[in-house]
Amino acid sequence: DDRNTLCISSQIGCALACTFCSTAQQGFNRNLAASEIIGQLFVAQNRVGKENRITNVVFMGMGEPLQNYTALVPALRIILDDHGYGLSRRRLTVSTSGVVPMMDRLGQDCPVALAVSLHAPNDALRDNLVPLNRKYPLAELLAACDRYLAYAPRDFITFEYCMLDGVNDQPAHAIQLIELLRQHASGRGVWCKFNLIPFNPFPASGLLRSPQSAVFAFAKMLSDAGIVTTIRKTRGDDIDAACGQLAGDVKDRTRVGERIAEQRTIVLHQIKHRTVGAEGTPK
Repeated sequence: DDRNTLCISSQIGCALACTFCSTAQQGFNRNLAASEIIGQLFVAQNRVGKENRITNVVFMGMGEPLQNYTALVPALRIILDDHGYGLSRRRLTVSTSGVVPMMDRLGQDCPVALAVSLHAPNDALRDNLVPLNRKYPLAELLAACDRYLAYAPRDFITFEYCMLDGVNDQPAHAIQLIELLRQHASGRGVWCKFNLIPFNPFPASGLLRSPQSAVFAFAKMLSDAGIVTTIRKTRGDDIDAACGQLAGDVKDRTRVGERIAEQRTIVLHQIKHRTVGAEGTPK
């Protein structure tokens, strides 16, 4: 049940500068200590009471968990420990934008369920949306996912895909995505599942949420290709607390705002064009 799932933050702010994320717009201040990470779970559980036990924990709040690895792993171990919170590895998920070396380390040190923020079917587009892709492009990222499956408590990787109107939601993108996943299937059947996430708008992004019809059509193409696909329900957007909207008064130490302003002009240009070529760029 979604109501028993808690999203946990690992940092104050975020240094990844993803174009569609409000958290990224405010930049990065500091990593949270393991005690601060664990504290979010115990405070939340005390608030909801024992009769509403939190059954799923996802590191999908503010920040990139694998960039705070030294605090992340002790926190995971406490959440898993029978004398801590006693959660199953299958119900504890780390979400990452694709920090490949740390994905490999996590598989060795503390394998839990893994969710990867994909958001694009090709490197040209993902470089723009998720700048980390320039360091760890899709081929490296998907190879790391393949390696992680050898240790993962589940037999699949979850891919998160934020649906952006006219940017990554066209049939051509779905076709590219299907082909990309088939190339990395390594002879397996179902090895991943997709969460399509309606974009949660914020004024500075210049981006729009994909129409519901486009989201449904995209989901159908993936499903028809044998890819397990769900459309995530949006909660918390009425108070700007939904996925990608977490932001606050953060003293940015990374000057990320300047970099995002440069990227935003490119994305705005993409939105005005609905025809997408083979490389995911507008004609």
